[in-house]
Amino acid sequence: MYPYYQSPYNGHDTRGFMPGPGGFPGGPGGGPGGFPGGPGGFPPPPPPGGGGSAAGAPESPPPSFIPPEPAVAPFAVDPGSIRGCLFRNTYIWQDNGDQYWMFLTHVGRNSVSGFRWYGVGSVGFWLFFGLDLRRIRQFTCF
Repeated sequence: MYPYYQSPYNGHDTRGFMPGPGGFPGGPGGGPGGFPGGPGGFPPPPPPGGGGSAAGAPESPPPSFIPPEPAVAPFAVDPGSIRGCLFRNTYIWQDNGDQYWMFLTHVGRNSVSGFRWYGVGSVGFWLFFGLDLRRIRQFTCF
C-alpha cells in the first residue's frame, strides 16, 4: 500500500516504521508486538564477543538472597572491574537506590547489558536491560 515514507523532518527513509505489513503494532508480518524482531518486537540482544549465537536469558531465577553491600564503595566502576561478572549472577546497587539481580552478557566501554530480574524470589522474569557504568554504585557477582 505504501512503498515508503520520506520523513519531512530528517529526510530519512522510514520504510520499517510505516503502518502496514511489518510496521506498527497490529500490522501483519511483524514480530510479537508488531515490529520485526524478538520478544516485544525488539531485536534480540547481540551475541557475546560479536560472534556465535545470541546469549539468551538464564533459564532459572537468580539466588533468593540479597548479598550484603560491600563496605568500601569504589570511586567509579570501570569495564575491567565488572568484566569478571560476565555470564554470572550479579547484584547491582545503583546510585539512585535501585538494587537488583542482573545476568551480564556484555560489558562495553561505558555500559553493561544483559538480563535484569523483575520479581521476588523465584517468581518473576528476566528482561533484557542496559545500564551506564556511571549509574552503578556497587556490584558483586556469584
